Amino acid sequence: MDTPLPWYVAIGASGPAGMRDIINLLKELSPDCNASFLVVLHRPIEYESRLQSVLQRELRLPVRIAEEGEPLLTGVCYIGHPTAHLTVSACGQAALINGEADVFRNRTVDLLFGSVAEYARKRGIGVVLSGWLDDGSRGLAAIHRCGGVTMVLRPEPGEPGMQQSAIEYHEPISFIGTSSELANAILRIASG
Repeated sequence: MDTPLPWYVAIGASGPAGMRDIINLLKELSPDCNASFLVVLHRPIEYESRLQSVLQRELRLPVRIAEEGEPLLTGVCYIGHPTAHLTVSACGQAALINGEADVFRNRTVDLLFGSVAEYARKRGIGVVLSGWLDDGSRGLAAIHRCGGVTMVLRPEPGEPGMQQSAIEYHEPISFIGTSSELANAILRIASG
């Protein structure tokens, strides 16, 4: 029996609310899911990152800091280095873009989503969670245009930020829901 091709689930968020949303979404997923999970959380580069230890404490998925050229395995949650932007390259490998010059400031989610659109195409899933500004909107549209699946955490009424920006952008969203609803949708899609 042939092994099904993996899915690439790119998740973007910002701030403490975004961190909570990442945990709420990923804690419902297990290592036997046929997907690699790539997480971008806006955070200051001048502070030591505890993102890996916080996520590992809360999730069943193993959490790894992605290394340049590392093959992205299914059932694993990958995060980037605080000074580099996480993306996906050909052959399903991690690619890190130096972020010290801040050229991509407030566009880290768009970078990741754009790479997933380009590489994974129809097997890409983009998920926008809580955060400020509009990072993720363009990348989510790119995933949609390449035939992938787009998801947005349902925002609170009148709440500006990444979720509302993604919903109001030019492309339709495949799923809008709670963390639990989005996790269930990911499980359904990745098992098919």
